[in-house]
Amino acid sequence: MQNITIIAMGKVQKGFLSDGCNEYIKRLKPMCNFKLIELDDEHLPEKNLNQTLIDKALEKESVKILANIPKQSFVITLCIEGKQLSSEQLAETIAQKGVEGYSNICLIIGSSHGLHEKVKAASQMRLSFSKMTFPHQLARLIALEQIYRALSINAGSKYHK
Repeated sequence: MQNITIIAMGKVQKGFLSDGCNEYIKRLKPMCNFKLIELDDEHLPEKNLNQTLIDKALEKESVKILANIPKQSFVITLCIEGKQLSSEQLAETIAQKGVEGYSNICLIIGSSHGLHEKVKAASQMRLSFSKMTFPHQLARLIALEQIYRALSINAGSKYHK
């Protein structure tokens, strides 16, 4: 059974996003060894926010993220400049990385300000779900659904049509 980890900054607030995330986590459990690691994002002031403060916060977050990546992981960062894949291509990537000897697929979702370049540099793949911008909490739900869809495709189930 494949190991899949999502490292995400912040927690999903209660409500429909939380319900959706919990549903896909429940569906994933029989298909893989799934682990969600939620890390506290750095709090930034609402007033006088500038790029220097954002960069410092992203660097602090990068230390937490990098410390939590499981060993022997194929690391995928979600970022706007990433490659866009179809669901079938994501499924193929996940299957292929297992064959190549990676014991874990690790997907990283940054805070609302993104990811520090150190985290992106530590990844083997940069992935974008769309040219559109999504709130990072919604991106987590999309990631969970797409991982479930990819594993369903690989298992030959009828979920993916």
